[in-house]
Amino acid sequence: MPLNSVRVLDLTRLLPGPYCTMVLADFGAEVIKVEEPKMGDYARFEEPRLDEDSAFFHSLNRNKKSVALNLKLEEDKEAFLTLAKSADVIVESFRPGVMKRLGLDYDVLKEINPGLIYCAITGYGQTGPYVDKPGHDINYISYAGLLNMMGESGGDPITPAVQIADIGGGAMPAVVGILLAIMEKQRSGKGQFVDISMMDNVIPWLQTILPNYLASKKHPDRGELTLSGGKACYGVYQAKDGAYLSVGALEPKFWKEFCRAIEREDFISQLDAPLDEQHRMRHEIQQILSQKTQVEWIEIFNQYDTCVAPVLTLDEMMEDPQVVARDMIEEVNHEELGKVKQIGIPIKLSETPGKIRTLAPKLGEHTDEVLKNIKI
Repeated sequence: MPLNSVRVLDLTRLLPGPYCTMVLADFGAEVIKVEEPKMGDYARFEEPRLDEDSAFFHSLNRNKKSVALNLKLEEDKEAFLTLAKSADVIVESFRPGVMKRLGLDYDVLKEINPGLIYCAITGYGQTGPYVDKPGHDINYISYAGLLNMMGESGGDPITPAVQIADIGGGAMPAVVGILLAIMEKQRSGKGQFVDISMMDNVIPWLQTILPNYLASKKHPDRGELTLSGGKACYGVYQAKDGAYLSVGALEPKFWKEFCRAIEREDFISQLDAPLDEQHRMRHEIQQILSQKTQVEWIEIFNQYDTCVAPVLTLDEMMEDPQVVARDMIEEVNHEELGKVKQIGIPIKLSETPGKIRTLAPKLGEHTDEVLKNIKI
């Protein structure tokens, strides 16, 4: 596997950091999850639970080992420092300053391990006026200007159903930053500090909005953007049975096919019509699509080269033939529960694919195994 030789010390909890280190572990890195004794990662206590730990924790912490250390105790701190000497990567998600107070910050650790890659995932980064500010996903996307753009025209901003900043602004940029630093270490032998701000990394999500604003200084209205309600060709419509269809017929060729499928070829020339006309078309399209069920419409649209899909529930998604073909829901063996399902590995490598090798560890399960050979 591509990361077989990489050792990662994972001090993170909950979602952003554990997702980052899960990706590394899925591709072979030895990820040692350093947890506080007795308490451990708070995600263990979410509901529902598979065993003593939550389904959420199991999903994020597969392929990892767990070592229980109290970093406020001198003996455990020394054990961590010894581990850090042989680590390639350390990932933490404390507020800035916490590791310094423990005497385990990057300046200390790079002295004992100059090749160390130290990645800190925080809400606002290591610099700036918000450095000590608390926050959650909704706050980071608020400051980034994204939340204000989500919702219908004239309505309130809508809270997204998933954590955009945690995964898209924290976990995945951290993976990229760590891999870039590993490449540089292979060239120069030097480690470095990887500073990941979740707020910073949400701002690039505005690629279809922000460049236009920077050029024109015209602030778009919520719900009137092309990809969030401004065009009839791109949106969600309800079918006769109450189920939904997503329509993404942005390009003229796809819009033409869509209009042919709903037998309204008079709409073809209106793809870029003014906003009031877009609203009128949206209303008429909704009336048309409400005359058949979701399944009936999908059967029709499958005969046309256009971008229409059913809005699936989680049950339906798991049975979808594309999801099945791509192994995006995998079954793994649990010693107590038998077969359990987990989210599969989305990054497909032809020669060195990722793999779910082990389930999430029990708290402190590998403490003796990992520490028995180190000299403190």
